Amino acid sequence: MIKRCEWCGDDPLYVKYHDEEWGVPVHDDRKHFEMIILDGAQAGLSWITILRKRENYRKAFYNFNPEIVAGYGEKKIEELLNNPGIIRNKLKIKSAITNAQAFLKIQKEFGSFDKYIWQFVGGKPIVNKWKSIKELPATSKESDAMSKDLKKRGFKFVGSTICYAYMQAAGMVNDHIVSCFRYKEVRKFY
Repeated sequence: MIKRCEWCGDDPLYVKYHDEEWGVPVHDDRKHFEMIILDGAQAGLSWITILRKRENYRKAFYNFNPEIVAGYGEKKIEELLNNPGIIRNKLKIKSAITNAQAFLKIQKEFGSFDKYIWQFVGGKPIVNKWKSIKELPATSKESDAMSKDLKKRGFKFVGSTICYAYMQAAGMVNDHIVSCFRYKEVRKFY
């Protein structure tokens, strides 16, 4: 029997996410933008709720194209507020637009968002050695620094807890428990 991190339970969508995505280092700017939008939308909700709406988000946000999302105006905001396929929270929708604009500024300044974001972990994943899900932190000094800098640059819904979840998902930290089959597998990507 395959040993997994227990947080993913047995929901097939959650298991697939755990087994194929979570903790794999991301270096694609479009994927980074997707994760920022989805992690911000998740604030106060469960991750499985967001995963179930992910395809609707892809359609609503033009496959997470920051150039298009940065230009969304009031008409598009109203359209999104009436879209039952996404989280219809005005602050979260507006933050996606604000974050897209800030994202583009970072790309311009650093050459890529990837180059900017990986500096918070020194350019390589932090490999933890947790034996139990209970050991996983909600934040770290790296997520604190990331949150502070993103906020300074105009990002919204990027508190330290959200940033840490983002770091876990984007493979900036390996927080699979050591007995999970993915703990060693994701290290192949380093």
